[in-house]
Amino acid sequence: MLTRIFHFLLVTISGFISISPARAEAQRPPNFIVIFCDNLGYGDIEPFGSTLHHTPNLNRMAKEGRKFTHFCVTAGVCTPSRASILTGCYSQRVQMNHNPRDHQVLRPISPYGLHPEEETIAEALKRKDYATVCIGKWHLGDQDGFLPTDQGFDYFFGIPYSDDMTQRVWDRDGSQWPPLPLLENKTVLEAPVDRDLLTKTTTEKALQWIDENHDSPFFLYFPQTMPGSTSAPFASPAFKGKSNNGPWGDSIEEIDWSTGEILNKLEELGIAENTFVIWTSDNGAPMKTDLSDLSRGSNRPLHGRGYTTAEGAFRVPTLMWWPGNIPAGTECHELATTMDLFPTLISWAGGKLSDRKRDGHNISLLIKGADDAKSPYKAFFYYYLDQLQAVRSGPWKLFLPLETFVRHPHFKRGTTNTPTLLFNVFEDAGSTNNMAEQHPNIVAQLKAYAEDMRQDLGDQGIRGRGIRPIGRVENPSPLILE
Repeated sequence: MLTRIFHFLLVTISGFISISPARAEAQRPPNFIVIFCDNLGYGDIEPFGSTLHHTPNLNRMAKEGRKFTHFCVTAGVCTPSRASILTGCYSQRVQMNHNPRDHQVLRPISPYGLHPEEETIAEALKRKDYATVCIGKWHLGDQDGFLPTDQGFDYFFGIPYSDDMTQRVWDRDGSQWPPLPLLENKTVLEAPVDRDLLTKTTTEKALQWIDENHDSPFFLYFPQTMPGSTSAPFASPAFKGKSNNGPWGDSIEEIDWSTGEILNKLEELGIAENTFVIWTSDNGAPMKTDLSDLSRGSNRPLHGRGYTTAEGAFRVPTLMWWPGNIPAGTECHELATTMDLFPTLISWAGGKLSDRKRDGHNISLLIKGADDAKSPYKAFFYYYLDQLQAVRSGPWKLFLPLETFVRHPHFKRGTTNTPTLLFNVFEDAGSTNNMAEQHPNIVAQLKAYAEDMRQDLGDQGIRGRGIRPIGRVENPSPLILE
């Protein structure tokens, strides 16, 4: 009898030992990797139609994951777009859309930055015991209190602002910009940084960090520094001069290599099935004046260039990859945005959102391909600086009539009293057919949505009741090599 009892206990204990690691892995929350390119356009990669650039690793992501064809950012330029992905808010809500010193993107030695009291996705994940890292381009403030390690990241390696913000005297206010620095946390390692090596160096640092932190849940925010803001992007010797589209193509093909290295590392470590990866861009490509010249990117087949409220500025190429969790080789044509990452990832991490107002939604059903999953957006809004220019609902995008504007994707500077424009962006990707006269009820509904948002986030001459303060310091100082 005792022998049988001993045998039963031995089998039971052995069973617990053999299944405990699997149960522990199943109960462990997923890792998150957000790859956020700089100024890369909708038509710049093969999964979204490029025939110029060779992107086999992104093809793999599309084949093994899910392609989002109506995924949007909240601004056509860097700083406000980055504020939204980290806070889950329109940049107007956190006043990172413009300021009196820097205009629409932060410049070196700015007194402004993302307010320290704003909660970032990194801070929310740290409360769930995630290791957090930012590697690449920051661009949400270069002063103490605004840098990544002040905003929820355990570690930062990269540049504090855009790759074109190099040493000079800025003609707007006479400030003396320092050489573009490479930072580790808050220490300048190199100045000026070798921009040719930025993609290579940041990728190697990301791989090292994954190696060192893969035993616990982690969040890697990887805002790529390229293609960047210069007229001729940078690439390492292995990629320079190798593409069919000059420096722009070289930089994109190196980003593709970088992505492949990340995916391979996850598989090598055996954590691919527990890691969600999203690959996207902060806004559309700036493009050349001659739209047939693709040497500064392509937003085809969408209308317009980056830095505006055009569809080609706000809608960005997006791939999501999570083996065993996301249906392979599928596409989502519902509207979703970078603001949705905050509530979605926090939900998957087992966390809860604070009471602070956010504009994003949990899009788990869209990501996992649930039958009949629909966009959570009744309306989505397109601001240029502090001016509300357009609103979208379902397939319809309405450009509001404006008395004046600084910049507009459909009218030349100096135009006044613009007409109402209504486009079906599902059927008319190039926004060429104005349907406003045929659909007065839709125009009226979208104008009503716009009026509601003016009261919340404001418009020129109207202060929204839902905005929160931007961060500001006195006596900003440059980041220099000691």
